[in-house]
Amino acid sequence: MKKINLFIFLFILGFSLANAQEKESNKDIPEAQVFTSTQTVRVNGTTHSLKTRAGTMLLRDENNEPIALHGFTAYFKEDGPSKRPIIFSYNGGPGSSSYWLHMGVMGPKRIVVNDPGYTPAAPYELVNNDHSILDMADVVMMDPIGTGLSKPVGKAEGKDFWGVDQDIRAISLFIMQFLKEYDRLQSPKYLLGESYGTMRNAGVMKYLLDKGYALNGVVMVSSVFDIRSLAFPVQESTSYLVHFPSYAATAWYHDKIANKNPDLEVFVDEVRTFTEEEYLPALFKGGRLSDSEKGAIASKMQQYTGISSEIWKRNNLRMRANEFFNELLREEGMTVGRLDSRFKGINPMPQNQYSITDPQSDAISPAYTAGFLDYFHRDLGVSKDLTYKTSAYASPGFKWDWSHKGNEGWGSMISINTAIDMADAMNKDPNLKVLMMNGYYDLATVFYGVEHTVDQMNLRPEIRDNIIMTYYEAGHMFYTHMPSLIKFKKDLADFIKDTTHD
Repeated sequence: MKKINLFIFLFILGFSLANAQEKESNKDIPEAQVFTSTQTVRVNGTTHSLKTRAGTMLLRDENNEPIALHGFTAYFKEDGPSKRPIIFSYNGGPGSSSYWLHMGVMGPKRIVVNDPGYTPAAPYELVNNDHSILDMADVVMMDPIGTGLSKPVGKAEGKDFWGVDQDIRAISLFIMQFLKEYDRLQSPKYLLGESYGTMRNAGVMKYLLDKGYALNGVVMVSSVFDIRSLAFPVQESTSYLVHFPSYAATAWYHDKIANKNPDLEVFVDEVRTFTEEEYLPALFKGGRLSDSEKGAIASKMQQYTGISSEIWKRNNLRMRANEFFNELLREEGMTVGRLDSRFKGINPMPQNQYSITDPQSDAISPAYTAGFLDYFHRDLGVSKDLTYKTSAYASPGFKWDWSHKGNEGWGSMISINTAIDMADAMNKDPNLKVLMMNGYYDLATVFYGVEHTVDQMNLRPEIRDNIIMTYYEAGHMFYTHMPSLIKFKKDLADFIKDTTHD
């Protein structure tokens, strides 16, 4: 009997010690904070009241251990369970917060910029977003760990979140836990990512589906899935090929083409044909290409870009994007934008081979940054004691791990491709549709690169038909361009209508 009592005593003592240790460790974990407000948005003459939450949610791992405070801003039409569509949205980087999409197109307010010129300094104009999707869907703007208010807690560290697979896991955990926390498991579910956010989307859509969370649709804004399309690796032609139609579109915009076709889409389609049928075979032949053949291709490239055939021949029919930025308007002492090549700015070193600045980024960044922070703290009521990080690049130890499950053994960052994840998800769920939005003047994630990646996904025709391509006469953040913003809303609204059901 005494042995039994001793056993019970030791058990209770052990339980009490473990409970005390858990309470002690939890003292180091800061509490999540959520600031509530009511916002409004007026769309098509109707004013919608939005219950808004901005702050953090405690993120837990698969063993229910706290790993992060995850920042977000959520706009709900109503509280509690709802079958209204919900969109989880983020930017890219990797290492960028979501404030670009938030203040450009997704939120109830938007920042007015002088597209495609330089926006003057403050005061900046913050207006009702007439083209918001909030009239038909709720929106959750997400800030990955290290950005916004998001940060690791407990035993977790930045490296647990800063990588292709680590990021996919953390974003997916947040979405699953958020849906449960706010009673939205029965809502039609969407992802909307921009830039690296599309590479993330491809992984998240597979991760969620494998965990039993089917999506109604995924929206890719300015997409990239295969890093080879952007990296210009040595002895690899893909990047040069997929950039050429965007070079030509940029030259078309800046009137560098003699007797140009007035229809941009027709012109771009002609350049696609040249790229596939003439430029690609020429690059494939490499050193076997004769001087006369090289001269003929270079002449065509001058015809489509306005850049001298002699320069193309000297460059062996190749030009990296950061060379093109400087080359196109070199004689004018100007450079064109990477994010949006409609923008042009002063080239302080026109003798340089490579550009040293991005006019589009220079032109709009101050307005977005100051305008958002003012809105975040003043309108949404988030405490000014909290620091919102627009990016993770200044975070101690920030370094991105480019390895990705499924890409093992491929060698390096330039081999990373999450299109395999997207294909897997689409094959497992033949109802899943993907909307890809592409800017003709985007030289950061080129439209022809996306088309090439999709062509290589080896999808059955009926699954390939679930990918919808739309195009805009602007750049990476094409929503700064009013006609493209209007088209964005229509295309997104049509997509949501097509992918929801009663």
